[in-house]
Amino acid sequence: MSSLQIDRLLETAISKKASDLHLTVGKPPTLRMRGRLIEIKTKILEPADTVALMKSIAPERAQNELQEVGGADFAFAYGAEARFRVSVFRQKGNLAMVLRRVPSGLLTFEQIGLPHMTAELCRRPRGLFLVTGPTGSGKTTTLASMVNFINETLDRHIITVEDPIEYYHPHKKSIINQREVGADVPSFSEALRRALRQDPDCILVGEMRDLETIESAVRAAETGHLVFGTLHTTGASGTINRIVDAFPQEQQAQVRVQLSTGLMAVLSQQLMPRADRPGMVAAYEFLVVTPAISNLIRENKTFRIDSAIQTGKKFGMQLLDDHLWSLYESGAINAEEMIDKSKNPGALIEKVHAAGGTVGRTELDTPEDPTPA
Repeated sequence: MSSLQIDRLLETAISKKASDLHLTVGKPPTLRMRGRLIEIKTKILEPADTVALMKSIAPERAQNELQEVGGADFAFAYGAEARFRVSVFRQKGNLAMVLRRVPSGLLTFEQIGLPHMTAELCRRPRGLFLVTGPTGSGKTTTLASMVNFINETLDRHIITVEDPIEYYHPHKKSIINQREVGADVPSFSEALRRALRQDPDCILVGEMRDLETIESAVRAAETGHLVFGTLHTTGASGTINRIVDAFPQEQQAQVRVQLSTGLMAVLSQQLMPRADRPGMVAAYEFLVVTPAISNLIRENKTFRIDSAIQTGKKFGMQLLDDHLWSLYESGAINAEEMIDKSKNPGALIEKVHAAGGTVGRTELDTPEDPTPA
């Protein structure tokens, strides 16, 4: 396969609005569409194919990293149509790649259905705002929308630390400097350490994956910066516990105090295919840290946070299962999708039955087989 064919595969992924393109030996190129894996009607990939496809798009740095450690991540722009985030890795001695499509357009808060309070929180001068959820739940898109909102409406110096950079932000009302881990700076923690000397107003941490990075992010929020970060956790209370548990036992009480004053909000999200029309819809759990919730964090009573979210609706707070239920009631998602993504499936199944509905395992309609564009 030549670079011409990688173009055809990418064009197919874009035209079919696939979220991912999988390339692995022994299988035809495969798209993920609305959560399902659909093969492209073309040849089964051989070892030489995946090597040629990788070489046609991977920068030299990524090829060297692949040789040294058996895997690499990078991103590239495909014309003006889209960007792709690529993970290339070895398996059974062969090369495999997964290309995640990053839409080139930035979305507004209304378009992605973010809670109304988000805009107000983005205007705050300091605090830690966490966006959490499993891989592929749209965290990157949500954060890009928040950064773009600040960039368009406020004069701020924004520093992002990403691995790799997915959405490119031009300077608008703000100055925006985007640093790529591996290309511009060796690690997240090093970038954060340096960032505090670069007169930032807002710092975006692409991934809070180790203790040093979590510690630096909490400290940056404490010292008067607006910090956005992501974690692969589900639910607001689970996110707080995950951060506290990352620290050694003797530091945990102190971290609770730091979070009780520094944490501003936790937005936990799930992404699922719509039932009413083509496309995806996000369900959110939203926690805004009020004085009452601040006390729960400090006193290690995170188990009471869910009931505090329920009573905090006037601050725009909501539980994930409540939002899932409202999406189901409006016909935006089906019952199975709601149950799969919920924190308490038993309670929602009862609600469906009480409302006269059923929960059955039906095979979703399979999108038509795509052929290369």
